[in-house]
Amino acid sequence: MQIKSASFVASAAQVDQCPPENKPEFAFIGRSNVGKSSLLNMLVDKKGMAKTSSTPGKTQLINHFIINENWYMVDLPGYGFAKVSREEREAWKKRLDEYLLKRKNLYSVFVLVDARVTPQANDVEMINWLGEKGVPLAIVYTKTDKIKPKEVEENFKLMQDELFRFWTELPPVLFTSAEKKIGREEVLGFIGKYLK
Repeated sequence: MQIKSASFVASAAQVDQCPPENKPEFAFIGRSNVGKSSLLNMLVDKKGMAKTSSTPGKTQLINHFIINENWYMVDLPGYGFAKVSREEREAWKKRLDEYLLKRKNLYSVFVLVDARVTPQANDVEMINWLGEKGVPLAIVYTKTDKIKPKEVEENFKLMQDELFRFWTELPPVLFTSAEKKIGREEVLGFIGKYLK
């Protein structure tokens, strides 16, 4: 799929402030500091579209971007960031749950996982929760260029083992690197199949 245009549409604090549900949307979620903004910018080949920050947990709103004038890319708040109060975390979670369960035009959620680390409890929890709720998802490994391919494979194998405790068949898995532009065609191709 070719990206001809990409632009910011709106930020919403809650689901009822999101744009009308008249176009397919694909949401990206992951732990804070997983490299979500960098990945989104790489996918649309536009530096600075999604704001990157050295401060984890910067995305606190549901951010919609219109792509090719016919679908939305949605940047969701990160999870697992400890430096906010429990009340704030609970409020984010409630808003996220509402978005993930109520958006009628949500075609798929991409759960971003840092390739450099062994399975994290909150990633496993998010993947399992989406699966239980019947929300279509794919797992996207980020930062695969930062460690040796063998280590990426080992961490992925550990994640597989962890997920197979709950899943009989795993969701699709994609491997990416924003820096090296690895996996761009695969992610966009995955979205393209839904749009056909």
